[in-house]
Amino acid sequence: VQLQASGGGLVQPGGSLRLSCAASGSRFEINTLGWYRRAPGKQRELVATITRGGYTNYADSVKGRFTISGDNAKTTVYLQMNSLKPEDTAVYYCNADVMILRIPRVYWGQGTQVTVSS
Repeated sequence: VQLQASGGGLVQPGGSLRLSCAASGSRFEINTLGWYRRAPGKQRELVATITRGGYTNYADSVKGRFTISGDNAKTTVYLQMNSLKPEDTAVYYCNADVMILRIPRVYWGQGTQVTVSS
């Protein structure tokens, strides 16, 4: 399974960005897609996840500002980020929790930089 993320960039505080991550491959079934981030000098942390059934989970720090969603095929996940703050600056990683021939596996995208600065 390959994850291709896009949509990062530089934005001013209060601005918005939309991240996308597309999963491709063969013979896999996605259980959960999500976004994590790693800020400079900090550990990687969960941002938001969405299950195949559409259930979502958010870090407290992004609730009410970020929205995670998926396409109908359940192979692409989006993260709409509004009211961005400087503390949202980080490398954002797409994550996929999948089943391949009934074996659970976890995959990571390459990361996309989000910088919030004036």
